[in-house]
Amino acid sequence: MLLGEEDSGERLRSARAGGLAAVNASAVADLAVLGVLPQGGLRAVRPFEPGEAAADFRRQIDALEAALAASGARPVLTPADLNGSSGTVGVLLGCEGGDFLEGDPDGLADAYERGLRIVTLVHYRPNELGDVQTDDAVHGGLSSVGRAVVREMNRLGMVVDLAHASFATTVDALEESTRPMMISHSHLARPGAAHPRLLTEEHATVVAEAGGLIGAWPAGIVAEDLDGFCDEICRLVDLVGVDHVGVGTDMDANVRPVLTGYAQFGDVAERLRMRGMVPAEIDRILGGNFVELFEAVTSP
Repeated sequence: MLLGEEDSGERLRSARAGGLAAVNASAVADLAVLGVLPQGGLRAVRPFEPGEAAADFRRQIDALEAALAASGARPVLTPADLNGSSGTVGVLLGCEGGDFLEGDPDGLADAYERGLRIVTLVHYRPNELGDVQTDDAVHGGLSSVGRAVVREMNRLGMVVDLAHASFATTVDALEESTRPMMISHSHLARPGAAHPRLLTEEHATVVAEAGGLIGAWPAGIVAEDLDGFCDEICRLVDLVGVDHVGVGTDMDANVRPVLTGYAQFGDVAERLRMRGMVPAEIDRILGGNFVELFEAVTSP
């Protein structure tokens, strides 16, 4: 989710009431250059000015830090910080898009020191790192800079998020990485639910086979209601296995969302139980699988 200073406390209280130990709050690296296309959808409508992407990233991280401090949230820097026993919700900082690096992997170390633990390599702009699902290919996959970014993220212990990445970019990143990766928010394509942001079975399978995780995305392009979303979770589990599925809400930027609040996580759990899942499987989908991935990424 994206946190603003005015609503951060309310949202974090809602997350705690919904049984969440932690949430992800993300900057959006290409925010300054995005526009809405006439036919719908987002795309970069102009290039960045030199230094603009890095400066806007710092602005957003400053705002996130201020919001978290005002709300009393605890930062999540290690897997141990995901323990919810303190009674407060943890916040794991991320960024959608590696545009803020401006082609320099060395910038990751500073982002890590600022508390960033997840980076989505690409967003709605084919950047210096690789190609996206929603625009024409520029690099034919992951660029040489993108490969260096993956290696540096592995070294630092940062989660590589392949959401928005083209299939070629995904395959190249998996080839380069020594750690499992995730697609934080997407879903399987199916007849009647075609969209560039959805995954083929091959796309989802290669990530899972490398030990990765797919975050089921409660977008209206794959389901009409919460029951339909839970059916889609089961379809994803049937394909890649329960150990490789999570829930990726994309809470503040979703397309016709069918899950709109953290209190609905209990409803998701009940619906999955009614579909035959046992509590241990539901727990994995609603957080356990991400904890294991985070541990694998951050381990020496």
